[in-house]
Formats: sequence, structure tokens, C-alpha cells
Amino acid sequence: MTPAVWGALLGAAAGGGVLLVAARVRMIRRPQLAVRVLPYVRDLPQVGRTPQLRVASSSPTSAAAGVFGPLLRSAADAVERVLGGATSVRRRLERAGLDKTVHELRVEQVLWGVVGFALAAAWGVLRMLTAPGSGVTSLLVCGVAFVVGVLARDTYLTSQVRSRERRILAEFPTLAELLALAVAAGEGPVAALDRVVRRSGGELSADLARVLAEIRTGEPVAAAFDRMASATGLPLVARFAQGIAVAVERGTPLADVLHAQAADVREAGRRELIETAARKEVFMMVPVVFLVLPITVLFAFWPGVVGLHLTTP
Repeated sequence: MTPAVWGALLGAAAGGGVLLVAARVRMIRRPQLAVRVLPYVRDLPQVGRTPQLRVASSSPTSAAAGVFGPLLRSAADAVERVLGGATSVRRRLERAGLDKTVHELRVEQVLWGVVGFALAAAWGVLRMLTAPGSGVTSLLVCGVAFVVGVLARDTYLTSQVRSRERRILAEFPTLAELLALAVAAGEGPVAALDRVVRRSGGELSADLARVLAEIRTGEPVAAAFDRMASATGLPLVARFAQGIAVAVERGTPLADVLHAQAADVREAGRRELIETAARKEVFMMVPVVFLVLPITVLFAFWPGVVGLHLTTP
């Protein structure tokens, strides 16, 4: 076959692929029936405020999964077989507050690996233009880049968990005090929880909203807070949930428990701040030792050096 025929076939294949991608993206961007109908349904149970509707296929990841679904799913299954740890990943997804399954995270890991592979392949092509004999090295670099991309998504998930837990600790004392004030004013635990959830926003407020939803579906208050204590990865929040559960079961004054929990969190925050300042003190000595001190020594000894130079015969 002539080069013109090969070019025509490749152009036709590329054009067909572009048309398939465009058709799929157009279908994905079409509004779902739930998005059009649910705003007009007024008798649905709400937790505090109307939640925003979530379109499952609006992100680039789900669009790519819709176009290249079978290949991505098989690659995600292969990553799951190699890495394993689905229970740990599922727990970290819950702690990060991400509405994703383990398989969806594996698909994202494959996509991150493909991006790393593409960058390494582009670098390899540019290198082969200058050094034609470096094909094997470029293939090895591409493989390493794919693995690094897969592991980078897992590391990013861990950083998301830590960031969310820091935000929870930052808002925890305020929510605990609000609950204590509502209970001390004469409201029950469920009514106080509903009031705090409706008047606050944040990561811990979202967790309390889920607890409130479970209570409204008929689950006991103590059981709902025990489940929250077992699901969270923060010891302070776990003690807070367990304290509420024990107070509801045994009739302990709930306001005193909440005030004590808030005081414990503030004290822990002060201790962490002092420890951070102690660690940063060592880093603060670096510019003093390597910048300020040499300049001071130079200013102290330079006049003497100049004087010795001038007085030397």
C-alpha cells in the first residue's frame, strides 16, 4: 500500500475516534431526569438544608470512563489485584469524605498513571531524536512513570484525608459548644443536633448531618454516634461521639460532657501549636546561622583586615 493510502486510513480512524468522543461527551452533558425533576419534589426528607444535586457523569474522570470504559475497568481490576488493600482504601475514602467507590479510585489511579506514561513517552521521543539508541531506557522510564502516577494518586488520597481531618479539628470546639448551649437551653439531643447542623457548614457538620439522618430513619441515638466513632479516624472525635452515646444511654448531663470535650480539643490544639513552634524554632536558626552571622563576622573583622593591609610595608 502506498503512503497516501496509509495516510487516508489513519485520517479516517482519527476522524472516527473524534466523532465517537464528541458523541459520547454530548450524551454525558445532557441533563439527567433526576436533575430536572427533583427540584420540584417538595416532600423529600431534608437534613437541615437542601443538598446540591450531584451529577455522577459531569467530571472529566467519569467522561473518560464512559468513553474508554472497558479498557479502564480492566486496567483498574489489574491495579486492584496488584496493590490490594480495598478495605484500607474504602476507609480512607470515607475519612476523606469522597463519594467514590474503590473501583472508581482505581480508575483514577490508572488515569494518573497514563498521564505519567504520556509525559515520559514524550520525553523519550524527544530524547530519541538526539540519541537514537536509547529506546530501552525510554521504555523503562515510561514504565516507572506509570507506576509513580498510580502511587501518586494513592498518596494524594492520604493527603486529602489529613486535610479534611485538620478542618474537622478546627471546627470541632465551636460545634461542641453550640451543642452544649442548645442542650443547656432545654432541647433534646436530636433537636440540638438538628439546630447545629442547620446553622453550620463544614466537614464535621456533614458527618453530624449523616448521623441525624440515621437517627431520623429510626436508628437509636447511641447506635448512630457509636457508628460515627468507629468510622472516624480522629481519637478526639471518636471520644466525642462515644461520650454523647454514653450520656444518652446512662442519663449523664450532656451539656457538661460537651463542654469538657470542647475544652479537651482546645487544649490539644494549644499543645500542638506549642510543639509546632518548638519544631519551627530550629528552622528559624538556619537564616540566622548561615546569613546573619557571617555578615556580622564580616563587618566585625573587615576593618581590621583593611587596617592590617594598609599598615603592612
